[in-house]
Amino acid sequence: MVKITRIKSKHGQMKIQQMAFMLIAVTLFFVLAGLFIIMIRFSGLRESAELLEERNALLLVSKVADSPEFSCGDVFFGEQKTNCIDADKAIALKSRIDAGEYSGFWSVDGIEIRWVFPQKAGECSLESYPDCGDITLVAAESGTGIANFVSLCRKETSEGAGIYDKCELGKIIVTYNENE
Repeated sequence: MVKITRIKSKHGQMKIQQMAFMLIAVTLFFVLAGLFIIMIRFSGLRESAELLEERNALLLVSKVADSPEFSCGDVFFGEQKTNCIDADKAIALKSRIDAGEYSGFWSVDGIEIRWVFPQKAGECSLESYPDCGDITLVAAESGTGIANFVSLCRKETSEGAGIYDKCELGKIIVTYNENE
């Protein structure tokens, strides 16, 4: 009788050890599977963060272009335009910025407006406008520049037609610092 209880006792201990090892193995499996799922889930996080940052930058460019300081409003063609910059306003604003007003008004490092078509050369001033190609409102020393195409509209005079609206293709470049 003594031998039978010892064999059952050793057999019971073996079953308990097997159960403990199985519980450890199953727990380890679920931990590794969970880590694998988390790794797959967050693998595209960096790309989606960069995509979101780029989208926000493009929205910032559109927001600056549609701000009252730049926008055409309903002055041209009698209706509200989006991504339309009044070049007359921009050149007047440049002279005020050069005089020290509007410092720190926009939370960006640089704002530049360029004529794309027809292509023109030279920095704009009150004397050279409209025969110039760039209006640098806020000079950027460093940062990331995001551009968006806009309509650059201004009032023109002609002998036969009088005063008319002239719109050209332009690009607004907003520079911002990614670290801020």
